[in-house]
Amino acid sequence: MFYIFYALIWTISWLPLRVLYVISDLLYPLIYHIARYRRKVVRRNLINSFPDYSIKQIKEIEKKFYHFFCDLLIEIIRLLHISEKEMKRRITFENLDLLFEHAKSGKSVMLMSGHYCNWEWAIKLCMYTPHDFPFLPVYQRLRNRHFESLIRKLRNRFGAICVEKDNLVRKIVEMKTTGEMGIFGMASDQSPRARYIRYRMNFLNQDTPVFLGTEQLAKKYDYPVYYLDIKRVKRGYYHAVVIPIASNPTETEEYEITKKFMFILEKNIREQPEFWLWSHNRWKHSKKVV
Repeated sequence: MFYIFYALIWTISWLPLRVLYVISDLLYPLIYHIARYRRKVVRRNLINSFPDYSIKQIKEIEKKFYHFFCDLLIEIIRLLHISEKEMKRRITFENLDLLFEHAKSGKSVMLMSGHYCNWEWAIKLCMYTPHDFPFLPVYQRLRNRHFESLIRKLRNRFGAICVEKDNLVRKIVEMKTTGEMGIFGMASDQSPRARYIRYRMNFLNQDTPVFLGTEQLAKKYDYPVYYLDIKRVKRGYYHAVVIPIASNPTETEEYEITKKFMFILEKNIREQPEFWLWSHNRWKHSKKVV
């Protein structure tokens, strides 16, 4: 079954994005109205996050999210064959020098982001990194080995070096031993496993267990922390800006880095909520679940 699926997306991915977006428009009613993919999760998350919104407003955001979700699927598939030239045209980056300057002092950096806009395309900042200062996106291994291999292939295109979450500390120690440096990409808006919950905060009007791994590692190894602020300029085009969070993480208060990240992410979500991954069961370990 996987090979049939792969053959299909491999063929489709040769099409230009303007054609692929037609497929996305056709895919929307199938996913939203017929398959009703995670509709209950999305609706619950939106209602709890925006309690002052009317059901009409909630539905408007919901439909926009599913339209974007279909675009996102198409854009990820396009990664199989998109050229570096087109990739650079479709996603641009600002303030990357803030990251690179730490190479002079021999430090790696942590780059935090959320599942907002097209985070898969954002991995392509590796196209701009120096050879001795690579981008290392950290990810959770998939259970299906075939999809695991496919996702790694898509993410490693143009020079990214994927690091599986459980191997992160080992990779950091290895790089410090050999004197290597890099940019660790951290998707930090995920829900921690129940047994690892150490801190909760109010996020989008809800009790939210937060992931502390980035802050803990940044403090332990004194790695500066930044946020990648991704915006959708228009369909098929994005712009990402590097924003400082903690230049000297060892001098920050406990939870300060995490709270700054969550504050910026929430601001982004409130401005354009349709671009966050509402289909993720983010609040499954909250104290109050509606």
